Amino acid sequence: MQLSATDRIDIVNIGLMLLSCVIAMLIPFELFLIVYAFLGPLHYLTEISWLHDRNYFTKGKYDAVILLGVGVLLTLKYFGNELGLFFPDNFDANLMFIALLSALIFVTVKNPIYKIGGIVVLVIASKVGQQFNMFLTTFIPTLIHVYVFTGLFMLYGAIKSKGRFGLLSVGVLILCPIILFNIYPDTAFYPPTEYSKGAYDLFKHLNIVWLRLVDGVPRQNSMEAWDSIIYSSKGGILLMRFIAFAYTYHYLNWFSKTKVIQWHNIPKWRFATVIVVWLFSIILYIQSYKLGLQWLLFLSFMHVLLEFPLNFISILGIGNHIKTKIFKTATTS
Repeated sequence: MQLSATDRIDIVNIGLMLLSCVIAMLIPFELFLIVYAFLGPLHYLTEISWLHDRNYFTKGKYDAVILLGVGVLLTLKYFGNELGLFFPDNFDANLMFIALLSALIFVTVKNPIYKIGGIVVLVIASKVGQQFNMFLTTFIPTLIHVYVFTGLFMLYGAIKSKGRFGLLSVGVLILCPIILFNIYPDTAFYPPTEYSKGAYDLFKHLNIVWLRLVDGVPRQNSMEAWDSIIYSSKGGILLMRFIAFAYTYHYLNWFSKTKVIQWHNIPKWRFATVIVVWLFSIILYIQSYKLGLQWLLFLSFMHVLLEFPLNFISILGIGNHIKTKIFKTATTS
């Protein structure tokens, strides 16, 4: 059986998923911290560059300016106390609501008048976002971005390429978290080091929100109690395995498909800039994980926000494919 280039890439990705799954089972905290510091910055820089060359998959030349503005405001809110700035409660939920639905407008509406009108309506209605605060501000920039949107992107690619292993790779992506949440051999977990705990403290809000909303863990009286659950309990460890797997494969998926995506096909000066900024970012992470995270916060926000239009294109493409299949079935029956 002769394999096409697409088949080979899909097989490689299945292998990468399984490898990520195994390592996440053994050292989830360390795996997350390593890939976030070493692969994360390169992913942000190369994806933003790639999206820029494709006009961010929007219909208007300057549509992405709105998303850029949201990214600036989210970054300012994060550093608000240090900068002496005040933002209303749940302001970040309002911003994410506007950014997410604006992206849908950007990929479906070409008329600038309708587009502006739609964004105005979103701004007026943005308080609705406060009702979905945790979904918009905690899950969309993290697990939904790295796992759900990655899965949708893979499914849309499999539909378009019609490769023999594309749908199988999506199936493996679904299977891996099931394994990570249900298989718990005590010998397949190495407790995090004190350094890892200190570095991961910057991210543990995600774990707390998941454990409370999904696992039903009651509110704890102290952060020490939460630390015990996150770093030592069975539920906390199983969750961290999934988080580590999702982030690791999200990055590996991007880099493994370089020949397909062609993110490296950019002017030499831009490629050199990407490499220099990436290496500088790694140095900052090695010196201080908190400093590295703060340095890259804006780029982290921006790569999530600027990807929204592409996410909607994937969703709409999958929906159109399903609709076509249903229509064909109805006409032939």
